Amino acid sequence: MFKPDFDKHDLVPAIVQNATTGRVLMLAYMNQEAFDKTAATGFCHFWSRSRNELWLKGSTSGNRLLVSAMELDCDSDSILVLAQPEGPSCHTGSESCFDSSHNDVGIKASHD
Repeated sequence: MFKPDFDKHDLVPAIVQNATTGRVLMLAYMNQEAFDKTAATGFCHFWSRSRNELWLKGSTSGNRLLVSAMELDCDSDSILVLAQPEGPSCHTGSESCFDSSHNDVGIKASHD
């Protein structure tokens, strides 16, 4: 049965990936309520750790995330959400929260 292990952790990380391109869009957290709302509506809901409340992604910006599929990791304590974005996913207006133009930490892989 597809059920995250909320008994182990109240919040589980939810990695959102563009279902078409495969690009990682954002990382957020889901509790049981956010997971249930996401499953029921088909739109990503998350738990805001800073505001301590449930939120529908895009409720103010209109940039919602339409869920195509959800998968659990091997321990059932992380969720991969494949979604179709209805606009930029990052609050900065970038397509992804992992846009290297504003998140470059200067680490580049070198494989010799």
